[in-house]
Amino acid sequence: MAFQEKTLTCADCGKTFLFTVEEQEFFAAEGYTNEPKRCPACRQKRRIERQTGDSSNGARKEARQMYLAVCAQCGKETKVPFKPRGDRPVYCRECYARNKSKAS
Repeated sequence: MAFQEKTLTCADCGKTFLFTVEEQEFFAAEGYTNEPKRCPACRQKRRIERQTGDSSNGARKEARQMYLAVCAQCGKETKVPFKPRGDRPVYCRECYARNKSKAS
């Protein structure tokens, strides 16, 4: 399939940007079916916001509620992002990773 460079408009900043043949080939190789909606600068900005929890309006992502629990395997006290109900075992990060790697 022959690709041709396309001029697209960024959904965030409204500027036009070039969707190059190389980018189109990369998108096709990765299985992406949609064209990018954001220019490279806005994509990078969004990537950083997701990693840091910042948003463009200056608001911070709310901290996740964490709950104390005792690991069912090693007995260490740990924090988990869900409220333990008592009917299922809860594991610390290390034991969870160990159990997950054994299951694979």
